[in-house]
Amino acid sequence: MAQNMAQHFTFAKLLRFTLPSVGMMVFMSLYVMIDGFFVSNWCGATALAAVNFAYPIPAILGSLGFMLGTGGNAIVANTLGAGDRKLANERFSMLVFAALFGGIAFAILGTATLRPLLVALGASGQMLEDGIVYGSILVMSVPFTILQYLFQELMMTAGKPDMAFGVTVVAGVANIVLDAVLIVGAGLGVAGAAIGTMAGEAAGALIPLVYFMRKNTSNLRLVRTRFDWRTLGRACWNGSSEMVSNIASSVVAMVYNIQLLAYLGEPGVAAYGVIMYAGFLFAAVFLGYCTGCAPLMSYHLGARNGEEMASLFRKSLLIVGVAGVGMFALTRVLVTPLATLFVGYDAGLLELTVHAALLYSFALLVMGFNVYGSSLFTAVGNGHVSALISFVRTFICEIGAVLLVPLVLGADGIWLSILVAEAVALVLTAAMTCYLKPFRLDGARKKRK
Repeated sequence: MAQNMAQHFTFAKLLRFTLPSVGMMVFMSLYVMIDGFFVSNWCGATALAAVNFAYPIPAILGSLGFMLGTGGNAIVANTLGAGDRKLANERFSMLVFAALFGGIAFAILGTATLRPLLVALGASGQMLEDGIVYGSILVMSVPFTILQYLFQELMMTAGKPDMAFGVTVVAGVANIVLDAVLIVGAGLGVAGAAIGTMAGEAAGALIPLVYFMRKNTSNLRLVRTRFDWRTLGRACWNGSSEMVSNIASSVVAMVYNIQLLAYLGEPGVAAYGVIMYAGFLFAAVFLGYCTGCAPLMSYHLGARNGEEMASLFRKSLLIVGVAGVGMFALTRVLVTPLATLFVGYDAGLLELTVHAALLYSFALLVMGFNVYGSSLFTAVGNGHVSALISFVRTFICEIGAVLLVPLVLGADGIWLSILVAEAVALVLTAAMTCYLKPFRLDGARKKRK
């Protein structure tokens, strides 16, 4: 049965509701890490650098799924909270069709632009060829990527967080098994890694699609619908912050790679790849919590329950803060064993990776608050503030920091630039949250029963 979003959420209930979403995101990060593990250990550092050089391009194209998922999810959850289930299903269905058509168009675009973009970014020789092989397969998988991201968000509103986690586990296991078979067994190299990723994304997209096409016990179902361009535009605008954040993360990765090639060469790019795998894992905790919590905010906004929204807000700040401190401490313990798994075959690269990861980890103390702040404004339909936070945090702060801080601190400045960017962005996030008070409903509060 679908979980009841109308209830009051204690800490225990809130964690129970959001943990499947956290697990889903963490598991996704784990199988991305497994990709890197197989590529690094069976294909070498150049192949690892190529994968990390190419990956941002399909990631940018796939960010359409984040936009439709987060922006549309807020609208669908709000509509359910207002009691109109028929309209919620129609809007849900429209988002699915928009994701499918958009994914096909973006796959065509990615196929046409992959090689010129990699050359423009500075890839050459074997790294370029490996990057083209890996990227070509992943851009063909973009429709699956977009649908997978969309369903990850909407299964929360459907009241099926456990199903969302289960689908992710199936997708991840498929990816991991195929990595082992195709890279180690068949010797397909980076092509095997890309095929494994494509298979996992296909499972993550098609299993929910079939589920929602049939009669089910969730809050949502695919139905006959029409394109309501105004609502679709609202979804895109409201979710633009998450799309901007995802695109910017990929652009930042490109800028990092360019800077690292200039300061440290291919070893720097390979070390950054390992750090990003671990970074995805820790960021997934914040993203997973926000993905799980956002539909609750949207639902209670639709129900005009300001007291519950304020309660969720206070609890979320504490959860995010504790999680940040915990992950920072965990990094200090696990950094050497994790780095050894990926690049233990090269002592110099191992030392560089551990040093860089320790500097990078300070950003975990701040990052979660910015992720939650952007997600909060999206959840309450304040897309322009969410977009502002994401744009300033990523395009201005992160790109600016990775270009400027190394001028003062040298190569170490590249690893510390994320901390500088997150700290500056936190000032804006805190100011917007305090000034706009997104959990208030014009001062009116509905008492909990």
